[in-house]
Order: sequence, then C-alpha cells, then structure tokens
Amino acid sequence: MTQGRVRLTTAQALIRFLINQYVERDGQEMPFFAGCFGIFGHGNLAGIGQALQEYPQLRYYQGRNEQAMVHAAAGFAKMKNRLQTLVCTSSIGPGATNMVTGAAGATINRLPVLLLPGDIFARRNVAPVLQQLEWEHTQDISVNDCFRVVSRYWDRINRPDQLITSMMEAMRVLTSPADTGAVTISLPQDVQAEAYDYPAEFFKKRVWRIPRNRPDRHALEQAAEWIKASKRPLIVAGGGVIYSEAHETLRQFVDQTGIPVGETQAGKGSLRYDHPLNLGAIGVTGTFAANRIARDADLVIGIGTRYSDFTTASKTAFQHPNVRFVNINVAEFDAYKHAALPLVGDARVTLEELMALLEGWQVDPAYRQEAEQLHHEWQKEVDRLYALHLQPLLSQSEIIGAVNQYGDPDGVVVCAAGSLPGDLHKLWRAHHPKHYHLEYGYSCMGYEIAGGLGVKMAAPEREVYVMVGDGSYLMMNSEIITSIQEGYRLTIILIDNQGFKSIGGLSRSLGQGGFGTRYVFPKEGHLPGDEAGNDVRYLPVDLAANAHSLGAHVFECDSYEQLVDAIRRAKEMDRTTVIYVRSDRYESVPNYESWWDVPVAEVSQMPSVQAAREEYEEMRAKERYYL
Repeated sequence: MTQGRVRLTTAQALIRFLINQYVERDGQEMPFFAGCFGIFGHGNLAGIGQALQEYPQLRYYQGRNEQAMVHAAAGFAKMKNRLQTLVCTSSIGPGATNMVTGAAGATINRLPVLLLPGDIFARRNVAPVLQQLEWEHTQDISVNDCFRVVSRYWDRINRPDQLITSMMEAMRVLTSPADTGAVTISLPQDVQAEAYDYPAEFFKKRVWRIPRNRPDRHALEQAAEWIKASKRPLIVAGGGVIYSEAHETLRQFVDQTGIPVGETQAGKGSLRYDHPLNLGAIGVTGTFAANRIARDADLVIGIGTRYSDFTTASKTAFQHPNVRFVNINVAEFDAYKHAALPLVGDARVTLEELMALLEGWQVDPAYRQEAEQLHHEWQKEVDRLYALHLQPLLSQSEIIGAVNQYGDPDGVVVCAAGSLPGDLHKLWRAHHPKHYHLEYGYSCMGYEIAGGLGVKMAAPEREVYVMVGDGSYLMMNSEIITSIQEGYRLTIILIDNQGFKSIGGLSRSLGQGGFGTRYVFPKEGHLPGDEAGNDVRYLPVDLAANAHSLGAHVFECDSYEQLVDAIRRAKEMDRTTVIYVRSDRYESVPNYESWWDVPVAEVSQMPSVQAAREEYEEMRAKERYYL
C-alpha cells in the first residue's frame, strides 16, 4: 500500500467497492448490495470467489442454477422497491449464458441486478481456453457478448484500472429510477486475479440519492385542464405507483377526484381491493368492471405503466373516438406513449402536485356511482369463482381463493407464467402493495420458486406463497434446496394440471385443439402432447415425491378441505413446504370483454382454424393507433 493507494486484485477491489455503495431516498439510507449469489467454476473461483471469501461483509449465497440466481435477485429488488439488490457471479461458458434469460427478465421488468460472469483470458496467449467460443473474424468476442442486448449497461474489464470508471457508470444505471435493469460486468479470469494500486477514494462510502423528480409545471397545468374537461377519466395504475411508494397518495387522489382505477399486473395492490373505486385488473387478464370503463374512457391517466399489450388488450381496450392520454412516468420513453401529454416525474410527487391543481373538482356523481356499482358486481363474481367446489378436481379459481382467504393477509403471493397469472390478476384480493408479486414483463417459466426465495430474503418476516404449475415447476425447482439451506421458509402451492394449461386453452381457442400441451404418452394417430381426449395414459411422474426428495415438507391434497388445512399448517412448518394439488385442466376463469392479438393461420385445411381466423380478423379490425 502506497500513500492514497491500496494494492488489490481486480476482484478484491470490486467486492470492496460494492460493500461501500449505499442509496438514500426520503432520508432513509441503506446498503445497496445485500449479498452475492454465486456458482463457482474455473472462470470465477480464484478471482471473485477468493475475494468473497476474503471480504465476508458481502454475504455469499450458494445457488443451484445460474438463471435462478438472477430471478432471486430480481425478486429481492422488486420487493425492496429497487432500493436494494443482490449480485450474481458465475463462471465463463454455460454458467454465464445460463444467466442471460434472467438478465432479460430483470431488464424488461426494470429491476436492478448486477451480474459478474467470468470471461475468457484477456491476454489471449493460452486461447482457446475451456468453454471459449472461437470466432474466426475477431478475437474480441466471447459468449458474454450475448448480454449486451439484455443489459442496461455492459462492459468487459480487460485491465484492472478500467474497473474504476466502469463501476461508477454501473452504479449510475443500477440506481436510476428510469434506466435501471440488468448490469453486466464481464471479468476475464486472468484480470480478476491481477493486482493494481487502486486509489483509496474508490473504496470510501458513497451514497447514491434516489431522486423524486418533478414534471414540467406547464405540463402539469395542462394535465389538470384535461382532467377537468373529461367526462369519463380512468387511471391505469402500474408498477411505478408501488416503486414510488405512492399507493397512499393514489388513494387520496382517487378519494378527492372520484376517478376509478384499473390495475396492471405490476400495479396490482396500488389500491386496496375493497376500495369502491378499484375496478381491479385491466386488459387481457382484466375484470369486466375495468374493461367496461376502459372501453368508454375519454381520458386515460397512466401512472407508472409501460402499456404492454396485455394492459391495452392489444390496442383494443380504449375505444372512445377522442380518447386522450396523460402519462405519469419517471421514464420519458414511457411517458410519451400513445401521443400522451407526458408528465415525466416521480409518481408520488406528481400526484401530490396534481391534487393541488384539482382541488374542488370531482367526476360527475353518476359516473362515480357507475364505477362503484361495477366494483360491487365484480366482488360478487370473485365470490362465485372462489366457491365453485367442483368435483373430482378443484378449479384453479378455488385454489387461488383458498390461498387468498386462508393465507396470511400480510403475506406475499408470487407467480410468473402459465394460466395462473391471468387468474390471479383477476381474482387476487390485494390487501397491501406487496401482497401481489407477479413477474409478467417476461412471464418467465421457472421464475416462481427462485423469485419467491428472493422475496423471502427481502422480507423474512412475511409469509411467502409461491403459486406454480407443473410445467414451470419441472423447468426450475432447484432453489427449494437453497431456501432450506439458508432457512428461508416458503409455502409452494404446486398445481398439477397435466401440462401447459394456459397454452392448451390458447391452442383450443385458435382451433388447434390443445396440440402439444398435455403431459401424456402419445397414442396411435396423435403426436406427443396432443390433447387426445380422455382415454390417455398419464406420465408416471410423482411431483410430490420429487419435492420431498429436495428436502421440502409435502402435503398432498385431494379436496378443498385438505387444501385449506395444508395452508394453515404450512405456517407451522420449520422449512419450505410444498402443497401438491391437482386441478381441472379445462375449467377456466372467463375472459371479461377483452382480447389478445395472437395471429391465426391465414390459410388452413382445418375447419376449426378457419373459424378462428374469421374471429381473429373481426377483432383485429378493432385495434387502434392512439395519435
């Protein structure tokens, strides 16, 4: 060590830097990195692995699957409202590329995660090294270049001193409310172990302030005038409401103005389910309450939403001929969507300023009464679907109802893919902003258990209910082991519907009869996975035994009463519990006056596909440009 310098390896310097990064918002300060998931190989063992061993202040967690590590980090960051996250390190080669899917999910969902994949030798003299992709036109490429398109920031550290400027940029992106996502710092394995005299200032505590930016005043005033001139305004509450911790401000805004609310997947929980102006889910997976109001809305106020095709029902949800949009969003990119009047700023402070400008104004009492009546009618529909009590198999809506009614109301439900997200979006009664945790930006099969682990790590005091279908479970269940090893108890509701229920239903709606979606043996005249009627041979897979073999406590449920009992007893278990229940594959929650654009074959010899194409063309004609 020289004056003002600290001699460290690149990996040691990186870990020491991460330990001293903090964030602050609204006067609350906390370390930004809460730990590091890792699976070691020759590409990161002697570098990052040695540094983590030397500096245990950054807690190391042993993962089982590299993709799952990133999902857990994303779940953690989402639960922490993006104010904290986890690091993920892997070896070069398959260990690195296994993280690409997780990186894509984090970036699409605007969640900060830091990825540290090992990389090929920077000095090149021993090339090609094990697991190196050779490219005859350049030596300046590796499999880690795959991360470029799914990362918000990407760099490769070819010299130890490059770490200094690179990590400052990495932190800028990770802590940005607008630009955050996956950040990938590729670390050649030889550079990880090289030493350099780093400036001591690089390792001092650094606090990154998360701002609450305010929109342009003129735009605010214009937005207030648009709202006052509207007859049927509607709020679309997205994830930005929750990340901004604006849920209480939203309630005050709704109470003051009488404007009803529809919630996106990321925004569900922005307003308590029982608020009389909460119309519930909107769009493809929406309620009839929200979708009817959306159809005739003349002004849509989007708060923290990116307007996915599910939210807009593939641009068919808002049919008023003169509909206009006011978008509140920290990201300029999202604020300008649909030729909107953009309010580029933090959701909470923007709503506060709008409330002051709208003081004394409310929607017409008849419109408010219409919205409240629809809210009431929707709650009756949820009650109906919670209490179907089908035999011999339970419906998915009954299972959701049991978890919602008998699970801990302070808990968190976690899900990601299949038919469950649509049913949960419609039916889950959210009591608080963190009651509902869906990864639906990427809708990644396999996120559920790993994401649930991240949620539990972020909030160990809460019960975490992971709802997962058999398809997603079979893709990635390895983090059950990690949850048990680290003492993070999850309750996993494993629903067996003999295959891909969601895509099976979609396939049937497109005239394709559920082709390739059922977990059964092929039989004469049918291809593997065909629906093939009821006279089928099921695969000899015992999912309950599988969960037990991974160390989980398992309840097998054949009735509603057994399911309710298992949910209650799971709270008393000393480790992760899997509740296995079979579900009716064909019983589904209705689509409530909405549509999703999934193209149907334009020509086909199949009459069922021809009929589906006619319906598709009729609905597609309703798609709009909002200009």
